[in-house]
Amino acid sequence: MKLRIYTLTHKKFEVPKDPMYQPLHVGRAVSGDLGYPGDDTGENISALNCYYSELTGLYWIWKNCKDVDYVGTCHYRRYLINGQEQIFTYAEYEALLSDYDLITTRRVRLNNSYYFGFCANHNGKALDATGEVIRELYPGYYETFVRLVHGTETYFGNMMVMSKVLFDEYARWLFTIFSAVAGRIELETGEDAYHKRVFGFISEFLLLVWATVRRLKVCECKVGMLGEKAETRELKEKLAEYFAARDIDGAKAYFLKRKKERPDVMMEASDVTGELKICMQVIATAGKERQICGSSILDRENRYTELMKIFAGINGVIYRYRNHMEAEEDVHFLRKYGISGTALAVAEKLVGDEPAVQEEVLFRIEKDLETSGQG
Repeated sequence: MKLRIYTLTHKKFEVPKDPMYQPLHVGRAVSGDLGYPGDDTGENISALNCYYSELTGLYWIWKNCKDVDYVGTCHYRRYLINGQEQIFTYAEYEALLSDYDLITTRRVRLNNSYYFGFCANHNGKALDATGEVIRELYPGYYETFVRLVHGTETYFGNMMVMSKVLFDEYARWLFTIFSAVAGRIELETGEDAYHKRVFGFISEFLLLVWATVRRLKVCECKVGMLGEKAETRELKEKLAEYFAARDIDGAKAYFLKRKKERPDVMMEASDVTGELKICMQVIATAGKERQICGSSILDRENRYTELMKIFAGINGVIYRYRNHMEAEEDVHFLRKYGISGTALAVAEKLVGDEPAVQEEVLFRIEKDLETSGQG
């Protein structure tokens, strides 16, 4: 069995040592050369990467990869992993492919319907047009599309492994749909780079539709993260500079601008350490403290690493008090770092408790601090 997993990338990264994983630079026709094979050779749509995202790589594989029995895709920092949370080996894939038609990610369970979530964050007209095209070109898929689009599940990441024959069938179906959709919606809408990637987003859901209709035997796997997203790392490094300069307003403006441009940086799969959420908390806390008393925690501590530790500690205190698990060490921590009532209020508010619960938690903390001070 000849198997190749293409690691789709638009950044330099540490290539897995296993030769089964081969880098493929997606969108190379419109970006600088990274030194990897690209999706801009042979028959390709590399120049349309801003709309198709990693799908330009899938298109290239469909049209140009002819020498394998099985083929797969993963990302430069996301890989399908086994039960021991290790990247799959050739032997493991070989065993799985003897039992399954498709290996892909575990389904994401959404709080609302896929349709609601997509329209709230992206161009809903594109999803509507996709349904119309499926009804016209692939009527056997339409009922399932409607049922699932109003359901609460989807695959994500366009990560998959299957026989090349099956992969080609999927690609032909997918790109026939998107070719028709592209003629019905306005692609040049002036949207930012993130929201232009409309076909990349919709395709994640369509894999579920296609696999369901085809009644494929699917192995759904966990996804492992190797390092953090480059955009996330760059955002954290810039925020560290603002914190070092004690520039709260600058940090807030920059953070909001980048979050608007790339809302995905705050997703759990991007902010793997949770530090961006803490950065948001630092900005909110420092801003309120300075507004109330003219100074903030940044005037006492402006080092990024230390701020992450302090605010993680604050959140730990809030968690323990909310669950009636507080200890003497919590009061000691708050006194040691001079944590203000404002910082505690911001942390409690971010938890999202009811106002009455927030007041009760903060009252108990304040009472313990007073009692400790008297002692």
